[in-house]
Amino acid sequence: MDVQTGFFYVFSLVMLFAAFRVITARNPVHAVLFLMLAFSQAAGIWLLLKAEFLAVTLVLVYLGAVMVLFLFVVMMLDIHIDSLRQGFWRHFPLALAIGALISLEMAVVLFGGFRAGEAPVVPETVTNAAGQVVQYSNTKALGTLLYTKYLYPLEIAAVILLVAMISAIALTLRERKDSKKIDPSEQVRVKARDRVEVVKLAITRAAPAAEASATGAATVEEAKK
Repeated sequence: MDVQTGFFYVFSLVMLFAAFRVITARNPVHAVLFLMLAFSQAAGIWLLLKAEFLAVTLVLVYLGAVMVLFLFVVMMLDIHIDSLRQGFWRHFPLALAIGALISLEMAVVLFGGFRAGEAPVVPETVTNAAGQVVQYSNTKALGTLLYTKYLYPLEIAAVILLVAMISAIALTLRERKDSKKIDPSEQVRVKARDRVEVVKLAITRAAPAAEASATGAATVEEAKK
């Protein structure tokens, strides 16, 4: 067994363990962290398959943006773990049956269509449309394949993601009575005289003579006592 095969087994074992802990971790924050670990190991496997662009994209998009967003959302939500566990054992047989069915279907698909073979050979140079010999680019080949052969599926996926994003924004923009939002247009049109009122006050004011003498006599009597 060479070094590349050893790294493949290490990445695969760690990724399977992290995926298992994603669905078994009781703390949602720990589940998100294990999911990030699984994505990082998947990126390592992509590197072994000489798909550097996919590996870097997986790290930048999922680990650098999506998973961090999920982590902050989970940490900001007030999730009551005890309430989530209610009724778990009541639905456990149904969940176990569905999980076994899905695992069986995945096993049939993988073992039926998976054949062990040699690693893909990546050419160092290719010939372009003009007949020139240029260096092979994995990113360029992937982009050419996406925007030629898989153009329509890519556009359909983009439209679905756009609709999902607009739907998520529409669902969260609900009017709340306890909201303390401020209209920006009112803030822009505000003037200083509408918010601040300057009142002129005298700097010092002399006390009346009668009040001053009474106050002084009371002070002397208190001192004698």
